[in-house]
Amino acid sequence: MLCEGGVPIGSPALVACGGFRGSHRVRPGCAGVFARRDDGAVSFDALLFLSFGGPEGPEEVRPFLENVTRGRGVPPERLDEVAEHYLHFGGVSPINRLNQDIMAALRSELDAQGRDLPVYFGNRNWHPMVEDTVARMSADGVRRALVFATSAWGGYSGCKQYHEDIARARESVGEGAPELVKLRQFFDHPLFVEANADAVRAAFERLGERAGQARLVFTAHSIPLRAEEPVGPDGRGQWYSRQVAEAARLVAEQVGAETYDVVWQSRSGPPQVPWLEPDIVDHIEDLHAKGVDSVVVSPIGFVSDHLEVIWDLDNEAAEAAQERGMGFARAATAGTDPRFARMIVELIAEHTDGAPVRKLSEFPAAGSTANGEPCAPGC
Repeated sequence: MLCEGGVPIGSPALVACGGFRGSHRVRPGCAGVFARRDDGAVSFDALLFLSFGGPEGPEEVRPFLENVTRGRGVPPERLDEVAEHYLHFGGVSPINRLNQDIMAALRSELDAQGRDLPVYFGNRNWHPMVEDTVARMSADGVRRALVFATSAWGGYSGCKQYHEDIARARESVGEGAPELVKLRQFFDHPLFVEANADAVRAAFERLGERAGQARLVFTAHSIPLRAEEPVGPDGRGQWYSRQVAEAARLVAEQVGAETYDVVWQSRSGPPQVPWLEPDIVDHIEDLHAKGVDSVVVSPIGFVSDHLEVIWDLDNEAAEAAQERGMGFARAATAGTDPRFARMIVELIAEHTDGAPVRKLSEFPAAGSTANGEPCAPGC
């Protein structure tokens, strides 16, 4: 079946933003776009691994940050502050290396399952830019490809902006650009939840005797409140923050944590613009004032230990806890867990094999569309 936005018929259980499992809403004009095998599944030539990007040297930091913040009204002094974070680590973001590690694990998993699917790498904000990568895919003869974006979430930055990246890249290539189908959001995939849960358990173990008094705190990237209002296929808004809350609930349930908090980090906009709160550092201060002895922080909103995780959590949040005599342990992100690559292959199989959708929440399986089309009004 097809749902709004053009999810291929080869995904019988997958419904993108506009629908739920078992719905049959069809977007006119989408049928027949994808080639089919004799068994009814859809054929794809490659996978595009689409991510955020990061600088590889000091001279790249400011141009990279200008790409990231273009049109967002971020004050220059905030750019200077963030630039110092990168320069503290030699101007090199770990994100590209971490993405290469994930792709290496993914290629190994594809090979182990006998799947011949070349993997291409493109970024939104820095080299290799997605436009250049899609041009190379076209030159290599790729006609139809799946796209894995390194965000588990809905919302503008987590999903819609990747659809825009796809559309922009295809437009830059022009005639002959490959068809590109983005894989769905995966915040509630069992393997993603399991990997995060095991990382939380390991963080509690590192606290030793203080683990019994530790508070579990989940964190994700803050966004402006106005970005939350119109987003979501169910018309309720707050799509991103509700998904983060649900993922936190699923992980907390697996580790047996009856109490936990969901907080935010890494805000960057003008100070007069309200963003999701509380901030992780402010929250640690509040926990200390309430007599909490220790804290375990799970960066569930992030796939890898990139700079915002390392700086905002391993430096600022850890320092806030240590200054108050609190125990602090930060859980690992899920990207380097072997289950993460297996999850990506399962998402691929939903399209190539018609494999069933595995998910742990009642949220619709959202975010999968063809060629960058929006999957629901306002989404």
